[in-house]
Amino acid sequence: MKKLLICRHAKSSWDEPGLSDHERPLAKRGWRDAPLMAKRIKTNHIYPEQIISSDALRALQTAEVYLETFSKEDVIFEKTAQLYHASVSDILEVVRHSSDRVNTLFIFGHNPGFTDLINHLRESLDNLPTAAVFGFTFATNSWNNLSRKNASFWLYDFPKNSSPKIF
Repeated sequence: MKKLLICRHAKSSWDEPGLSDHERPLAKRGWRDAPLMAKRIKTNHIYPEQIISSDALRALQTAEVYLETFSKEDVIFEKTAQLYHASVSDILEVVRHSSDRVNTLFIFGHNPGFTDLINHLRESLDNLPTAAVFGFTFATNSWNNLSRKNASFWLYDFPKNSSPKIF
C-alpha cells in the first residue's frame, strides 16, 4: 500500500508587491499554521519517507517546517519546478516517478492543481485551504500504478479544523 499526503503551502505574504509569485515567502499566519499542521500529522503517527516540494519559496518554507518537525526521521527531500503551477498530470508524473521503496510520500505545492488532483482521485472538495493536508492510500505496491481505481480517502485536515478526519 502507498500513502500520499497532499500538502498545500501555508499562507503566503503579500507584503512586498515587487516580488514575483515564485518568490513570495510565508506570512506570519503561514509560519504559525505550518508547524501546527506538521505536529498534528506527527501526533497521529504519520511519518514521511519522502517529501517532494514545489521550488516556490512559500512551498519550500512549508516543507522545511515539516522536515524540521520530522528531523529524527530519515526523510528523503526533493524540490522540483514541476510542482509549481502544476496540472493534475504534472503532479501525477512527479508522484509516479517516486521510488517504490518509499511507501509514505508527502508533496507540497499549490492550488488549483492540488484541489484538481483531489477531485480527479474521486473525492469532492471545492478548495484545499492553505496549510491543509489531504491524504489518500493506494492499493498498489508501485507509485507507477497509482490511479483513481485504487485510491481511497485517508485523511483531511486544515488549521481551523476542530475535528480532523483521520482513519
